[in-house]
Amino acid sequence: MQLTANKWLRARSAVVSVLSSLDVPLLLITGALLGVATLVMASATADFDYRFDAHLVNLAVALSVMVVVAQIPPLRLMQLALPVYLIGVLLLVGVEMFGEVSKGAQRWLNIGFTRIQPSEMLKIAVPMMLAWYFHRHESQLRVRDFLVALLILAVPLLLIFHQPDLGTAILVLAAGMFVIFFAGLSWKLIIPVLVVGVVAIATVAAEGDALCAEGVSWPGFKDYQRQRVCTLLDPTTDPRGSGFHIIQSSIAIGSGGVFGKGWKEGTQTHLEFVPERHTDFIFAVMAEEFGLAGAVVLLVLYIALIGRGLMIAANARMLFSRLLAGAVSLSCFTYAFVNMGMVTGVLPVVGVPLPFVSYGGTALVTLCIGLGLLMSIEAQRRRRRER
Repeated sequence: MQLTANKWLRARSAVVSVLSSLDVPLLLITGALLGVATLVMASATADFDYRFDAHLVNLAVALSVMVVVAQIPPLRLMQLALPVYLIGVLLLVGVEMFGEVSKGAQRWLNIGFTRIQPSEMLKIAVPMMLAWYFHRHESQLRVRDFLVALLILAVPLLLIFHQPDLGTAILVLAAGMFVIFFAGLSWKLIIPVLVVGVVAIATVAAEGDALCAEGVSWPGFKDYQRQRVCTLLDPTTDPRGSGFHIIQSSIAIGSGGVFGKGWKEGTQTHLEFVPERHTDFIFAVMAEEFGLAGAVVLLVLYIALIGRGLMIAANARMLFSRLLAGAVSLSCFTYAFVNMGMVTGVLPVVGVPLPFVSYGGTALVTLCIGLGLLMSIEAQRRRRRER
């Protein structure tokens, strides 16, 4: 009898320990966001029930991983940063040498019992590695340290870009640059890069007709990447080809009005005019069925999620924790900004999912790992305060 009571007490203690590591505000925001996402996914996959079932499985796996990661102390995460980064880079090299080609890109690695996409791993591994590096050199950061950090970022970035996977490359670049910025990168180095970017965008916009003329090539860009930018400038030049995605998603978003057509009542969606409606273009589904009001609710939830993440970063005790939490939080902003931008025709179509909403197990697990990291960092701060 006493043995049974002791087992029950140990089990209760373990459950309490797990629950105490979960940040309640972040959990509530995530729950609301995933609730909205599940509602939209049910409509987007109405004609493919197996995809909705798979989405629920992916969701269960991702949340389980989040809870597990939340139990890992930040000091242990810091010890894992270097090996995780090195394993990720080696897997990218493996993709380069032995990877499988799918839809014109070499992104997948067959490891026998399944296929993996190592580039997803780098969305977490790169900011962890950079945060670890800056933490080790916290006492005296020099220009050389920032150059080394850029090299750490450049190695996986170039391998991912060469696959080619522009969408993932943008997300990895953003995550890495957020860490470098928060570490104290001088505005003297940031402003020239911004000026070059603005000039490049202005040049493409002003000289679009000449740059997009047949036979003109862009150094460093694949033909399909160049076509995406040119389609962004004028989708009507190829309305049944490369411009189809942007035109149809714009029609769907505009037809939703203020309050939308109603759940599962989107004509553009269910007559299959919206392409990739359960993955990259799911925001068009939501805007058509729930209108501007639904889009605003989604934006508010994203703002709350990012705000809570930045609050955790600001209150973290270690530099490693602050840099990692800040990068993870703003990576959610990058996901949402790029996806909504490409669906509304503001940015080129680059294959970035809408965070926590788009179908896809790998991306959902990666995002939930990020939430687990935030919860781990906040849990450590609470434990230290309680001592």
